[in-house]
Amino acid sequence: MTPPHNPAVDGDRRVVINEVGLRDGLQNFPVILSIDAKLDLYTALRRAGLRRFELTSFVSPKAVPALADAADFVARVPRDETLLTALVPNRRGYERARAAGLRSVAVVLAATETLNQKNIRMSLPAAAAECAAVCRAAKEDGVHVRAYVAAACACPYEGITEGTRVMELAAAMLEAGAHEIALADTIGAGHPAQVEALFGAAVAQFGAARLAAHFHDTRAMALTLSWIALKAGVRRFDASIGGLGGCPFAPGASGNLATEDLAFMLEQSGFETGLSVDGLMAAAAVAGRLLGAPVGGKIGPWYAAQQRHEGARSVH
Repeated sequence: MTPPHNPAVDGDRRVVINEVGLRDGLQNFPVILSIDAKLDLYTALRRAGLRRFELTSFVSPKAVPALADAADFVARVPRDETLLTALVPNRRGYERARAAGLRSVAVVLAATETLNQKNIRMSLPAAAAECAAVCRAAKEDGVHVRAYVAAACACPYEGITEGTRVMELAAAMLEAGAHEIALADTIGAGHPAQVEALFGAAVAQFGAARLAAHFHDTRAMALTLSWIALKAGVRRFDASIGGLGGCPFAPGASGNLATEDLAFMLEQSGFETGLSVDGLMAAAAVAGRLLGAPVGGKIGPWYAAQQRHEGARSVH
């Protein structure tokens, strides 16, 4: 049977994957990588075809020691056709990112009062005002800015997040000058019906071109939720090599959706990412070697079996 035509899926076949492993993936990992090690991982990811990165975060070194080298790391990353972004928690962080020469930043606004207090020690209104100030400054400076609305599905402290609040915060950030909104399921608590409603409403209100999706795989649903956002028309997704990730300020926020899993699903479904799955698997292996820990997405065991099969066949 021929499946029905779905314009939201069948129209635009190009999908952009934003690699967040170097920031979100490493920020909470017990092993702190050197700049040379981070550059090795970055190089492996570039070889796989990635051209959009969230490199680091200009936060307090005491709060996130793994990213204390932000300015020095940024200084050593080659400038080419890639879009290099850093997360900034406030105007001070924004100025540090600008001083480092970055032309793209990201702000994070949690959708609940308690998570903002835990994350940046601000009330929700104060955090929204600070993020809006960064958006306005970036607009004046000609700097690309994305705004995360974190805990868009649920908060570890307050439970399920109301979709109307997410829409209000996203609208405020766009009005302040954000170029795109990333709806983030920070603790991986979203479910298919909720995500379908959330992204359907967001696409209807803001347009798919201004949206990105950021899913954590806490309950093994990140790939399913990505497909739902894709069906809604979203074509920008965050992912982290090897499924690395987790927020130090949000209990229960485990790893992100693995870049290799997302790229493989999209490739199998006829979408174009410009990425090499083989290259991504090699990059995941580099991450595992550097961190001294097993990392990898859901396709890892299958991919390894396929490689063994191909190797055995070539011998014969």
